[in-house]
Amino acid sequence: MEISTIIPHIEVLIFASDKPLTSLDIVELINNSFGFLEERIMLDQVESALEGIKEKYDSEFYPFEVKESGGGWQFLTKKEYHKTIAQLNGDKFLKRLSNAALETLAIIAYKQPITKGEIEAIRGVNSDYSIQKLLEKELILISGRNEHAPGKPLVYATSKNFMDYFGINSAADLPKIREVLAEQLVEGTRPEDFTNQPIAEHIGYEPLEEETATENISSIAVNQDGELIIPEEDANSEESPTPPPPSDSTNHEDSKDPADEAGEEKSE
Repeated sequence: MEISTIIPHIEVLIFASDKPLTSLDIVELINNSFGFLEERIMLDQVESALEGIKEKYDSEFYPFEVKESGGGWQFLTKKEYHKTIAQLNGDKFLKRLSNAALETLAIIAYKQPITKGEIEAIRGVNSDYSIQKLLEKELILISGRNEHAPGKPLVYATSKNFMDYFGINSAADLPKIREVLAEQLVEGTRPEDFTNQPIAEHIGYEPLEEETATENISSIAVNQDGELIIPEEDANSEESPTPPPPSDSTNHEDSKDPADEAGEEKSE
């Protein structure tokens, strides 16, 4: 069957479903709807069709998109329209998690499956209230018990609502901790950022352009007394040239000493 034929069926399935649909769910549903046909739809055909659908709704013409979120494919409104549709749901979308709840949720997301005692050991405070609120919001769930720990405590993990709430498809899509920490690092200051201006002011020069300052800074030195040694001006400088030394081309025969002339008169 042509991919263009199954695309509308995939769109209506995603649109009408009250939960995210996986690619395998779509394959099964379409094959059931066309059960009388000998040719069955394959997974690679559905995935190719989904790529085309996703590209179609990524256009600025549509206020919604098809996105793989919460464990499957679903129609979601684009971010720029969130405030508009929030009016239909009152304060539902305006409520935010407290800092304590966010801390607890982050620990569960990155350490799941995890017990309440392990959460409290990391946070250093009691987390009963935060865990209860996260369970009420269906952002986490009880995934079982730790059979190897004393008392077999309950184990918590994130839910599909958590993935849907944060727009991810699985816990593997969470940002890596090292990536988050890397964004918080402060870059060091470059040497030329703090050496050019003080030296220029100290020696009475006008502030230099960044390129020329970096080149000229290496030519300035300091003597043993701690005084700055300013390099001499280039010989080709436009300053007034130094007067040339007196010429040695004077004709000594024409400029005789008066005493010599007197001696010549006596000899005569």
